[in-house]
Amino acid sequence: MQGPKYTTLILQLAFFLFFFVSVICAQSLPPAKSDGFVYGDHRVDWDAILIEAFLDPVCPDSRDAWPPLKQALAHYGDRVRLIAHLLPLPYHDNAFAASRAIHIVNDLSGPATFKLLEWFFKYQEKFYNAQTRNLTRTEVVNEIVKAASQAVGSSFYSSLESGFNDRKTDLKTRVSFKYSASRGVYGTPTFFVNGFQLPDSGSALDFNGWKTFIDPLIGEKSAKNEENLHFFL
Repeated sequence: MQGPKYTTLILQLAFFLFFFVSVICAQSLPPAKSDGFVYGDHRVDWDAILIEAFLDPVCPDSRDAWPPLKQALAHYGDRVRLIAHLLPLPYHDNAFAASRAIHIVNDLSGPATFKLLEWFFKYQEKFYNAQTRNLTRTEVVNEIVKAASQAVGSSFYSSLESGFNDRKTDLKTRVSFKYSASRGVYGTPTFFVNGFQLPDSGSALDFNGWKTFIDPLIGEKSAKNEENLHFFL
């Protein structure tokens, strides 16, 4: 007859194996493409400075950070490029649905992606927690579908409506959240430049702030290019 300690050990080992197998099975494969939306359709330098922005479409700070970021992108032109990542914060009740709508539109038309993001920034108060407190989840989604189709074009309406019934769009939105978490991002807006996080996460950065970070990098690259040119002359 086996003793109670031996039985307990067997049970603990069985639980550990069950937990380990469950975790392994739950691991999702890497997505077919890297997360994020590339801003603009103009040509950029192959070694352009990379800005990554983690944004929540119903976050006031993300909204306030967007205009100066666009101003910086216009100012530096092909010397910088932007990839935007969506991080639907859990305490913004409708952030996930709004982010999902942007993913749906991106699959249909890349140029419409940032148009819809900007629409959410402009009218995000409609989807704040207090304003939708008495609405059901379905009612909120229906309102997002209706409003989003008005923002990017009525031809998107049926695709937006069906997109919210497609599990793939749900998974893409989850991937964006998990990707943000994997980068250690927990607030919006958060910015990375060439892979390094800028300070003051969760706060809007004005145009002068962007110049403070980018001008020295532009100058450093220009000096290096000049040095390389003298080497070959």
